[in-house]
Amino acid sequence: MRRRPELRNHQHELHQFKLRLAVLGFVVLIGFSTLIIRFYFLQVVRYEHYHTLAENNRISVVPTAPTRGIITDRNGTTIAHNFFVYALEITPSKVDDLEKTIADISQLVEISSSDIKRFKKLKERTHEFESIPIRTHLNEVEAAKFAANRFRFPGVDIKSRLFRHYPNEKLGAHIAGYIGRINDNDLDWLRESNVLSNYKGSDHIGKSGIEQYYEKTLHGITGFQQVEINAEGKAVRVLSSKAPVSGNNLTLSIDLELQAIAEKGFGESRGALVAIQPKTGEVLALVSMPTFDPNLFVGGIDTKNWRRLNESEDKPLINRPLRGIYPPGSTFKPFVALAGLEAGKRLPPYSIQDQGYFTLPNSSHRYRDWKVDGHGIVDVTRAITVSCDTFFYGLAIELGIEKLANFVRHFGFGEKSGIDIGGENSGLLPTPEWKRRRFKQPWYVGETVIVGIGQGYTLVTPMQLAYATAVLANKGTAMKPHLVTAITNIETGEVSHIKPVLTEQIVLSDSNLEIVKKAMIDVTLPGGTAAFVGNNAGYSIAAKTGTAQVIGIKQNEKYNEKSINARHRDHALFIAYAPTEDPTIAIAAIVENGGHGGSAAGPIVRQVMDYYLLGKKPLASDSKLLPSPTPVEEMHHD
Repeated sequence: MRRRPELRNHQHELHQFKLRLAVLGFVVLIGFSTLIIRFYFLQVVRYEHYHTLAENNRISVVPTAPTRGIITDRNGTTIAHNFFVYALEITPSKVDDLEKTIADISQLVEISSSDIKRFKKLKERTHEFESIPIRTHLNEVEAAKFAANRFRFPGVDIKSRLFRHYPNEKLGAHIAGYIGRINDNDLDWLRESNVLSNYKGSDHIGKSGIEQYYEKTLHGITGFQQVEINAEGKAVRVLSSKAPVSGNNLTLSIDLELQAIAEKGFGESRGALVAIQPKTGEVLALVSMPTFDPNLFVGGIDTKNWRRLNESEDKPLINRPLRGIYPPGSTFKPFVALAGLEAGKRLPPYSIQDQGYFTLPNSSHRYRDWKVDGHGIVDVTRAITVSCDTFFYGLAIELGIEKLANFVRHFGFGEKSGIDIGGENSGLLPTPEWKRRRFKQPWYVGETVIVGIGQGYTLVTPMQLAYATAVLANKGTAMKPHLVTAITNIETGEVSHIKPVLTEQIVLSDSNLEIVKKAMIDVTLPGGTAAFVGNNAGYSIAAKTGTAQVIGIKQNEKYNEKSINARHRDHALFIAYAPTEDPTIAIAAIVENGGHGGSAAGPIVRQVMDYYLLGKKPLASDSKLLPSPTPVEEMHHD
């Protein structure tokens, strides 16, 4: 049976169609509205943001490193400067196969593994279109050889680059310090100092010495070029540029000729010397022996040289004047004597009978003098002149450790001098509080006894010893030691002179100062422990010898230098200032394991003073500028 066809409801279908069309139209309207709103948001509301991003994709800022400032001594002699070298450089964006290109280049010019390692490290933090050195310091033959084959290496060029150079090599190396490639620690420091942006394009930074301390002054201000980049990431044209501003030049107080004489005076010995102008605090010489060649570090030191320097038993990289700490020995005695005089202890004509030893009350222990049978009747002047230990043992006890420490601290012992160079050690001026904190032990009276002769826990740096001597020479007026005397703006030519800084004015009795001064003058006269140092000087010298133990010896055991390992022998110390009427130079010197201060360190100080005060240079033919010490001076062991 056939079914009858259903009648279609056209009216209903038309309604459904219109409804669907309306919904679809509404959806389309919403979609277009969303697009229009989004377009408006992106192109109107966020226009500046996306315009900047687009420009950054099209334009790249290429930094231009500034020229580093020059360092000279007080007479204008160059200590650190820049010079142009040939450098072989690769622009990675212009090279199709970097590994193959480097391999092919190495067939023409020697490329070491360290060169490749350095190149890859630099590549990680530079733009693809910037050139990166693969090899520096090409000689003329190498440069010519590559130039003839230049057509084979697109993206590789020979360029002239400024390179840091220390023309005096080892001379004064610890003063100038050196620069080296920027590492992660340097980057952290730059971030903390908020100057990282000023180091874009710079590969090097000061690592030690003046180069490090005055890094911000020497570095300058980085310039830039705005370079248009195409879709392939290659530079098309330079849109704008700003030239870098060169770093400032520094003038140091150092006299390089004086420095050379002092360094040569040490010969093969290890040690340190610091010379200061008492009235200004200007450091005239700062010697650390042995020394090193800072040029080794500029391009990145090789493994062989690093091991040689870092593993050497002589520690040439340590800045001994600032970092080396030593017992002051008898060079401490003038300051102990002055402490006693200022406290009203042992004022003239007070004297003692020295039998060759000192004992504490109710004790059988003897603190021996360097002279076994003693010095007889000794007052404060003679005690300094002949370096009588017994006199200072007793004086230290009378003063007490706290009063003694508080007084000598004014002369800079136990504190950093504040010199404008990094890494300074504060030394050690022991007190009962320090010992309780350090060892959880009480202070014993016997420890005060040996502090009186500069032994025991007491430790000083050569810088502290020179500073203290300068303050003594300047009658209690303490001037802050400094190395930089002037900063020159290379752009404007303006010179800023560094003014001397008064750190303290110690109130001292003129009569007490005169007593100590006379005693120190007597040290360099017949009968003194350094009479041969003052022999025929032509000017008056105030000085004090010192011998500091490296290892202890038993109570009744006699010191025998020849039977002791060379590196365990006593250190030789010497402090001096001259001319005594109006001092213009104060010096402290130490010769490690040198034995006796007068015979080992004294002659070096005399040579430095002869040049500074008289313009007299030691002759190369002179094996000894000074007469040999007398038997009494030679046996002296203070």
